[in-house]
Amino acid sequence: MAILNIRRNESIVILELNRPEARNALNEEVLSALGQALVTFQYDDSVRAVVIHGAAGNFCSGADITAFDRIREDALIGPHKALGGTFWDDLAGFPKPVIAAIEGLALGGGCELALACDIVIAAETAKFGVPEVKLGVIPGGGATQRLVSAVGKAKAMTMLLTGNFISAADACADGIVARVVPEGEALDQALTMAGHIAANSPLAVALAKDAALQAFETSLSQGLKYEKQNFHLAIHSADSHEGQAAFLAKRAPHYTGK
Repeated sequence: MAILNIRRNESIVILELNRPEARNALNEEVLSALGQALVTFQYDDSVRAVVIHGAAGNFCSGADITAFDRIREDALIGPHKALGGTFWDDLAGFPKPVIAAIEGLALGGGCELALACDIVIAAETAKFGVPEVKLGVIPGGGATQRLVSAVGKAKAMTMLLTGNFISAADACADGIVARVVPEGEALDQALTMAGHIAANSPLAVALAKDAALQAFETSLSQGLKYEKQNFHLAIHSADSHEGQAAFLAKRAPHYTGK
């Protein structure tokens, strides 16, 4: 049985975590498979969006606790070897839109996986949390940084230091989740949103995402300069000319990503 199921829905790739017996807990094999998939689809021009979800009613329950001894051994080799190496940064910086479709649990590494995606769609019964302190450790996939950026210091500290879970509704109000949907509909809703994104210019989408990510890395003035650079790249592209022509002709555009 594959630990990561991969399928295509036209220009959308669906990555399904498939360890239902462990509530899709993350281990090095899962992270490696996800990382390899990102490398593959990053350079596939026919792919315009990626959706990540979990099999059997759960997104991801976190790091596989039975793998802690292996993580300790990897950490002795170097801090960047443990916990997926560069995977978390690779996902957060992936040039194409990534949507997390969440049913059930998104805990620990599962919550970090959601935080590293661009958009999160969650079922109303989903639960989010970073309970690592209850196990005597702390998050290692970016939660101490991305959670503060997403929800602010006070709410992030509450989650990080208590380890308590929050509901999908609270996660949406706090800025972790973009949309809450009925139970069982997260994947379908994520695919619908991915379809809307895929209908747009892939170059413009990539440039918009690229510019938006600068907000986490630079000052406002530097980010605005970066945005202007990307705007000039977009406005001189073939897709920009096609979008203008299609609008004036009242027809659907045919974007090539150039």
